[in-house]
Amino acid sequence: MTLRIDDQIKILCIKSDLTISEIGRRLNKTPQAFSQKIKRGNFTIDDLQEIAMVTGCKLECNFVLPNGEKIQLSEEEKL
Repeated sequence: MTLRIDDQIKILCIKSDLTISEIGRRLNKTPQAFSQKIKRGNFTIDDLQEIAMVTGCKLECNFVLPNGEKIQLSEEEKL
């Protein structure tokens, strides 16, 4: 079972000991605006990289071909 991005962000909040509102503030968004974005679930890879940055996480996004080769979708940053 694959979790939707909104569910994954909620899990990130719990594991990071942050509220959705706090992440929104760190992204310079109002808590209401960030909550609405989570409900819509329309995040770009850039949005996810910003969330990773403000939560002290590392985002890894790749397509993995059947032969195991990876096509990197995001610039992976180590924090």
